[in-house]
Amino acid sequence: MNKGVLYIVATPIGNLSDITARAIDTLKSVDIIACEDTRTSAKLLNYFNINTPTIAYHEHNADSQTERLIDKLLGGQSLALISDAGTPLVSDPGFRLVKAAHEHGITVVPIVGACAMIGALSAAGLASDKFSFIGFLPAKSHGRQKTLEAWQNRTETLIFYEAPHRIIDSLADMMAVFGAHREATLCRELTKTFETIKKLPLGELLDFVKNDANQQKGEIVLVVAGADDTEQEVQDYDTWLLRIAQELPPKKAAAVVADVLGLKKSAVYDRLLALQSA
Repeated sequence: MNKGVLYIVATPIGNLSDITARAIDTLKSVDIIACEDTRTSAKLLNYFNINTPTIAYHEHNADSQTERLIDKLLGGQSLALISDAGTPLVSDPGFRLVKAAHEHGITVVPIVGACAMIGALSAAGLASDKFSFIGFLPAKSHGRQKTLEAWQNRTETLIFYEAPHRIIDSLADMMAVFGAHREATLCRELTKTFETIKKLPLGELLDFVKNDANQQKGEIVLVVAGADDTEQEVQDYDTWLLRIAQELPPKKAAAVVADVLGLKKSAVYDRLLALQSA
């Protein structure tokens, strides 16, 4: 008996018109659709008159469901995996199923389409030749800052997902670790009616979000510029900067360090403020 095929199908992240004709055809032709949430996916499937049976596949049942779905694929049934929105496996369940499919010699086919991470990067106005996707940060400030500190000297563009109820705290922690002048772009509710794409230094972006409650709602992607050479040098002398600031007022301490190292006074001062507020 021939094995079935596992299709990884990208679905819209907002605007339903972003689904591809190939995705619709695939979802109609497979034997089963594995959904992160069958109720959420039902809205999409009903809209496009897709009557294929669905089964729930999410992080809480992945262990048991993976084996069950692999058995169906080995039995010749074809399966489409979708998430609630966007491309499966990007901060969504599915890795275990795809890994198991490869281990059993089952063909895996990506049906490409919408992805919030790539959509945000394309519109962010920041360097896109090199980037790292970090996904969701830890929920607590201490954990967030520890994670951000591991990335603060990286020069590539950084991409984060964030929950709306944590966006202000996350931006504050980013400002503390990266500095108020680091460029960043808020990409909120991409492809939806109230889409926001706002590029500002982190300090100004934090004020923008604080002063507009609407920016604290919906699906959020933060695209943050990588560190430049000046930031790298400043962060290499954090210990010196903090020690001198114990003897001198902040602006004077920053001026001394900037003069000795040949750095911009404003960059050193922002770094000192960030260190003192961390």
